[in-house]
Amino acid sequence: MITIADTGFVVGVAISTDKWHNECLNLYLKQSAVVLPQTVLAEVAYLITRAGGNLVMSKFLKNFSRTKYRLMALDSADISRSAILLEQYADTRIDFVDSTVVAMAERLNIQTILTTDHRDFRIVRPQHVNSFDIQPNL
Repeated sequence: MITIADTGFVVGVAISTDKWHNECLNLYLKQSAVVLPQTVLAEVAYLITRAGGNLVMSKFLKNFSRTKYRLMALDSADISRSAILLEQYADTRIDFVDSTVVAMAERLNIQTILTTDHRDFRIVRPQHVNSFDIQPNL
């Protein structure tokens, strides 16, 4: 099964002091591959650097090629869909990165989102399935 990751999940896996580290790491280890939108990597970089500094971020990047993450760029359809989602859910906390995760999941026909941000992703009604499978179960 192909999954896609949001920021909180990746941070949870990477930072051992994160409150969701054990849940995220256990789920990560069960995956064969995890799609990672480039927008998520940018947000992850900010949070890891803020928590641990440039040396911690450098270590994360040096090890990235050995992870299960498969970095993917957005295409123009993802950007257009993101704009629609931001407009559709303007009265929620869904932000640009969240909307790109949804857009890419729809394009790649991925049902499972790995995230610690259940509230935002549960309200989205994807185009390709009735609802997303949000994991881990927190």
